[in-house]
Amino acid sequence: MTPEYQLRRDIVEVGRRLWIRGYVAANDGNISVRLGPDDFLCTPTGVSKGFMTPEMLIRVDSRGAVKAGDFKPSSEIKMHLAVYHDRPDVGAVVHAHPPISTAFAVAGVPLSKCVLPEVILTLGQIPLVEYGTPSTDEIPRAIAKYLKDHNAFLLENHGALTLGADVFQAYYRMETMEHFALISLAARQLGGERELPPDRINQLMEIRSKLGLTDVHPGCRSSEATGSSTSAPTLTG
Repeated sequence: MTPEYQLRRDIVEVGRRLWIRGYVAANDGNISVRLGPDDFLCTPTGVSKGFMTPEMLIRVDSRGAVKAGDFKPSSEIKMHLAVYHDRPDVGAVVHAHPPISTAFAVAGVPLSKCVLPEVILTLGQIPLVEYGTPSTDEIPRAIAKYLKDHNAFLLENHGALTLGADVFQAYYRMETMEHFALISLAARQLGGERELPPDRINQLMEIRSKLGLTDVHPGCRSSEATGSSTSAPTLTG
């Protein structure tokens, strides 16, 4: 089995998991992987992510032109290619519509509360990216200013986007985001989240450093640290 074919199988498996967990409906969502400087694999448009085969995937260049494959690439390939252009460390991109995360995106609410140690360690605060029309250059432009510091994004009135060194890491970050969104929603129904105080957040960031986690991370600052319980927390590096 060639390395490329294994990557094709990995994309198909991630697509299946997205569909099984209800993160995509009908033909929603798209997945891509970097093969080389001018070589990318991506999912086809008009195909359910739960029922793909490795042969359905398309190879495209850095402009989105098809290099190999019988299907058309995802209409949102521009968003993926913009990420790869600005983030050489990213090896895979996953876009989906997980229901609770997407509800936050539709409501215009970022996942910015510092409440779960696991999320603070792995993702930090998750920004809300301004709305852009799908398949246009508007979304890549909107994401650009957040790319330096984040690996997970809410796309306003659209869905969610996660990045990773490989396709499974990108997928697991989508799982973490949706789990965080579900807990955040339930906590708000129970009266609101209780954010960790700054000293506890600092302890977690020290643990992160000791674990040798050096990937992109925005940090996390509670509303207590910003002096406001209502405004969005300021991101820290």
